[in-house]
Amino acid sequence: MTTVHIGLNVRDLEASKTFYENMLGVTPEKEKHDYIKFLTADPNLNLTLTPTEQVEGNQINHLGVQLKSKDAVTKHKERLEKVGFFAREEIDTTCCYAVQDKFWVTDPDGNEWEYFYTKNDVDEIDDKCCTG
Repeated sequence: MTTVHIGLNVRDLEASKTFYENMLGVTPEKEKHDYIKFLTADPNLNLTLTPTEQVEGNQINHLGVQLKSKDAVTKHKERLEKVGFFAREEIDTTCCYAVQDKFWVTDPDGNEWEYFYTKNDVDEIDDKCCTG
């Protein structure tokens, strides 16, 4: 099995922990005073959070979870809205050379995550897409 690892610097470890517990639907696998690690099976993800005094700049455009169906997008959106997330939805949007259904949530440090389903590929790109 292949697992994607993302290590994020965060300003507020506790706020980020709460956000990612809710977003991912799991509790941390490991938790120290200066480190939190989440492991998920679907998607296969190893996400670590490390506190730092300042998080700024545009190092990450956005992060995402690619799903297998529109129903899966709806399921995750409803799950996250039930725990208080605001989800910005885009249906039948053309982005990244594909027609997609998706929604976005934003973590405490401004990193945007998209949950998306790709319906089909296209030859044109929307110049406002893939920017969160």
